[in-house]
Amino acid sequence: MQPPAPQAEHEWLNRMVGDWTFTTECSMGPDQPAMTATGTDKTVSLGGLWTISEWVQPGMDGAPMTSRMTLGYDPARGKYVGSFVASCMTHHWVYEGVREGDVLTLDAEGPSFTDPKATALYQDIWELTADGRRLLRSRFRDAEGNWHEFMKAEYRRAA
Repeated sequence: MQPPAPQAEHEWLNRMVGDWTFTTECSMGPDQPAMTATGTDKTVSLGGLWTISEWVQPGMDGAPMTSRMTLGYDPARGKYVGSFVASCMTHHWVYEGVREGDVLTLDAEGPSFTDPKATALYQDIWELTADGRRLLRSRFRDAEGNWHEFMKAEYRRAA
């Protein structure tokens, strides 16, 4: 069977391939102080159809926290798809999203910040900038339908 040829959507994702450093800021609640951290990201291409990223940053206990993300494009569904797992959580995040220009919005469902027995809707919003940076914003939707940003990160190519 002949593998499918990468499409323009796959080529856009492949702009993420490479070695990166990042700075992140996150808040785990309105009464919680913002936390900042730095880390590294190595993103590789799998056949020109998928990107696989591995992020490493210090965890809250000082031990490294490792995360992995896969992203691809499913032409049959007309959607970007992917997943995310991290060494600091047990939830397997499954993504589906759309891109407008250089902004990719990925939707997922996961554990609620406010009710441990409930789930909430989340979005990871990736932007590839003209100057070669990657920006990530993560937000969740509350029960009233309002979006709340809890994390942002800036990625720069490693020297």
